[in-house]
Amino acid sequence: EATLDLTERRRIRSAIRDLQRQELERDEEALASKRFRPERGSHRQDDKENWPGSQHLEEEQQAALAALSQQLEAITSVEELTKLLRAAGEYEERKLIRAAIRKLRAKEIEAAALAGNVQSSR
Repeated sequence: EATLDLTERRRIRSAIRDLQRQELERDEEALASKRFRPERGSHRQDDKENWPGSQHLEEEQQAALAALSQQLEAITSVEELTKLLRAAGEYEERKLIRAAIRKLRAKEIEAAALAGNVQSSR
């Protein structure tokens, strides 16, 4: 803004935009290279050595999720499910709770639609 020449201002703004775009592209390339970097061989070896232990943990987690699923079937309040969702820490738990909420809301909508059909038929 120190210059009064409009074409020079346009060139400066254009150069600034180009520099910002190039910087953004470099940042995206850096992120992509970090994100898709292949794993190191020693890490895979650790996984192979710890596989029986991790399999046991996974089985325990599946059992806990099955128990949670049965508990969710008994809950008939969206508010209560929402409270559980906010308190849940694990991704799989939140996923199950959200599915239960969707299922409960679908039942409520279906019940409302049936009630509406009964009202309209009278």
